[in-house]
Amino acid sequence: MADNRIKGEKKKTLFTSVEHAFGMNSWLRDGLPVQYFSKILFLFFIALIYIWNSHYAEKSIRNINKLEKEVEDLRADYTTMKAEFMLSGKQSEVAKRVRPFGLVESIEPPQKIVITE
Repeated sequence: MADNRIKGEKKKTLFTSVEHAFGMNSWLRDGLPVQYFSKILFLFFIALIYIWNSHYAEKSIRNINKLEKEVEDLRADYTTMKAEFMLSGKQSEVAKRVRPFGLVESIEPPQKIVITE
């Protein structure tokens, strides 16, 4: 590709356009303005804190979502185990489990013992 620019003419890029629009060439002609260094450093520090805080918040949100799912799973397990425990305590279920040991349900109703003094 042939370069049709005149010698000494700079290529027009986005950065040169921004420099020209804001007059940055005149700022940096005499050197870096040190008077703004503390303010720039402060803004840089604030930006770092802002970025760290957003990353920390995202991490916390992911951790909270993970723990909420785990709590839901544990709650479902608890409900299932509680239902199984309640079922296993029924008289008919107890009778089924003790039958192999030779124990059977009593057919006669219980009798009340009365002691008179």
